[in-house]
Amino acid sequence: MSLAEIRSLSGKLAIALTGLAVPAAAQAAIVVSSSGPSAAAYPVGKKLPDSATVTLRQGDTVTVLDAKGTRVLRGAGTFAVTEAGQPNKASTFAVLTMQRSAQRVRTGAVRSGKDGTPPASPNLWFVDLAKSGTRCVVAGQPVRLWRLDTTSAATYTVKLANGTSVAVPYAAGAMVAPWDSVKYPVADGSSLAVSLGGKPVSQITFAVLASQPADPEAMAEALLARGCSAQLELLSSTLAQP
Repeated sequence: MSLAEIRSLSGKLAIALTGLAVPAAAQAAIVVSSSGPSAAAYPVGKKLPDSATVTLRQGDTVTVLDAKGTRVLRGAGTFAVTEAGQPNKASTFAVLTMQRSAQRVRTGAVRSGKDGTPPASPNLWFVDLAKSGTRCVVAGQPVRLWRLDTTSAATYTVKLANGTSVAVPYAAGAMVAPWDSVKYPVADGSSLAVSLGGKPVSQITFAVLASQPADPEAMAEALLARGCSAQLELLSSTLAQP
């Protein structure tokens, strides 16, 4: 077969494959919390097409998350899953999930809490030392340990499951410290016992994601599947802000 014939055949094949392209899947919101009489109809993790409506009764509260942010729907009434005219929160999501070197984010301001709640972490992947529970991290990405109180220097003690104790120092004003994942690898299911000044602070178990989900809906689904409730709450509350 001549070169010209090969090129002609390649072009025809490319056109044929283009015609077989699979259409993009319709976007969907995901339920991240629900309560009230209709909670069973809208369980946490349920996916709802953007064009869907939610019918609630008195006393119902359903929180849905999609690319446009987080919406809290309260009954009674029928509500559209996606509210027209709302801006896309892609930039907010990108900032919240940005993977950065701990050396570049050791100091900085944190977002103020509301309704009497303490300020929240500025990044989804920072491991909040004050909160026990399961914490999702991404395979191959650095692990950063975050503290809320940055007024003074402090040294936390992190005890591994094998009994090894690791000192994690913070200078005054520092909110993030790097974790040495080379010396102390973070594996799926591995745990840390955190203490400060000899007093227990938290017990953290890691869930390792193979890759970082690309959008808010996929992120919420991954966090739900692995039981990373604190990060799901942070994701929802951040995307709910103006």
